[in-house]
Amino acid sequence: MVKKSYLLTIVFLVLTAGLRADNIVDEIIARVNDSIVTHADIEKGKQQAEEDLKQRLPSDWQSKWAERQKDVLRDLIDRQLLIDKGKDLGISGETETIKRLNEIRQQMGLGSMEELEKAAQQQGVSYEDFKEQTKNNIITEKVIGQEVGSHLHIGADEVQAWYNAHQKELASPEEVKLAEILISTQPPKPPTDDKQKDANAPTAQLPEDPAKVTEAQAKANDLLEQLNKGAKFEDLAKKYSDGSTAAQGGEIGGFKRGEMAKELEDKTFSLKVGGVSDVIRTRQGFIIFKVLDHAQAGVPPLKQVEDKIRNLLYAQKLEPAARAYLTKLREEAYIEIREGFVDTGASPNQTKPIIIAANTNGDEIKQAKKKKKKHLLVF
Repeated sequence: MVKKSYLLTIVFLVLTAGLRADNIVDEIIARVNDSIVTHADIEKGKQQAEEDLKQRLPSDWQSKWAERQKDVLRDLIDRQLLIDKGKDLGISGETETIKRLNEIRQQMGLGSMEELEKAAQQQGVSYEDFKEQTKNNIITEKVIGQEVGSHLHIGADEVQAWYNAHQKELASPEEVKLAEILISTQPPKPPTDDKQKDANAPTAQLPEDPAKVTEAQAKANDLLEQLNKGAKFEDLAKKYSDGSTAAQGGEIGGFKRGEMAKELEDKTFSLKVGGVSDVIRTRQGFIIFKVLDHAQAGVPPLKQVEDKIRNLLYAQKLEPAARAYLTKLREEAYIEIREGFVDTGASPNQTKPIIIAANTNGDEIKQAKKKKKKHLLVF
């Protein structure tokens, strides 16, 4: 329950950065084409940026904060420029928004979209604003992907060069990735009050019922026999395992040498990929392991890490390329910044807008548009 509440808080904090409170009379800090950035937007942007730093650099975020907050206005302008470009490109993000909201719902362990809406309201967030912000996130991602990412090329020679230069970073100890089927010998735990339960308290080992032990061992042996005859490990784990990972087909992640009990390490590290262990007796019950992957100690072959290196190089290229693209968008847009505030992403080639009063006749406005000059109607 505590984890779900924390996740809700983080998700809504991140996704609501930039949303405006309608009941606040707010001063305008910047105009970006037909949209505005207000003082409240900047404060919320700072809040989100600070939270992001704390998540990524928990022990060193304060040293980065002074520099990071200078870019908050830049980031808000970036966002609006990308949303405007999305409209020009016909990117609506509607279908993807529905999919993304459903993914968020699943991550939070909520049963329906109605529950997600209630969760948003409980966090003091308008669900419609939350949905709109999610859609804007998708639009900006798609614009960058289409207009910038699709033009980036990562050559095989670049991948090879990075691999050759980072051997120490790539080296790792021997590791196995495992899945389990656990047949528990523990009696059902009595219900507890999550609010009063100490999450750090060790789990008490309850006395076993000999009859249940015998039954559990017979069941585990039967499952092992089914596996040896060709049954799918994932299917049996989902159906019979008492482990917390049963719904994921029993997958429990990777273990390096020295991270497991010696007996379990000996019985799993000796298996080939796809191999299944014998039934192993543990304090929790009887376990059958399957080795999903087995990485040997040392530097992995290039083929094994090629995709990882390619993604890393892509990310390295994407940032400066995206910044160059956003500079170009600035040069094509109408942007006006209030005195005392600075857009750290501003281009020296940005043109000053022509201010056209509201009573200017339509022919003059058409001429300004024809010459591709920026204009603002002053009401």
